[in-house]
Amino acid sequence: MLQSDTLEQYLGGDCGPYRAWDAVNAAMIRHWCEAMGDDNPIYTDVEAAQAAGFSGVVAPPAMLQAWTMAGYAGEAAPGSTDANPMAVLPVLEEAGYPAIVAVNCEQEYARPIVEGDEIYHRSTIESISTEKTTALGVGFFVTQLCSYYNQRDELVGTMRFRVFKYRPHEATL
Repeated sequence: MLQSDTLEQYLGGDCGPYRAWDAVNAAMIRHWCEAMGDDNPIYTDVEAAQAAGFSGVVAPPAMLQAWTMAGYAGEAAPGSTDANPMAVLPVLEEAGYPAIVAVNCEQEYARPIVEGDEIYHRSTIESISTEKTTALGVGFFVTQLCSYYNQRDELVGTMRFRVFKYRPHEATL
């Protein structure tokens, strides 16, 4: 059984920055819009974006996380910290909770992200539940809060990402 102070040490704190590989750009926005079937003209047409009061095309708000994601091999962009923002997960695994499932993701948008912005985020562990029993097994809900900023250090949005790190129930035949 994990002691509550073992997990509490992972709460709060400030981990980051995690920088974007590239500035916000029309090509990435266009690919996203094509994949999602989003035809809002301010995302792909400079004239439409300017007519709406923006300096260039606007990134769809749901792209918030896409700009600062690590590469396929897990490598972060230059200038990023190498700290693991979810360092509590290996601790839970070593304590006998090997499985993980994403529970939910909530994003809030503070200001538009426009072409040319350079995005970064900072991360904190906002909460870790007490041990819970669910249909999947016994474990802990871990909530990460990421705050996203542009090159002027203006908050552009936040994302809460919650996972359940658990020990599956024994299989019955």
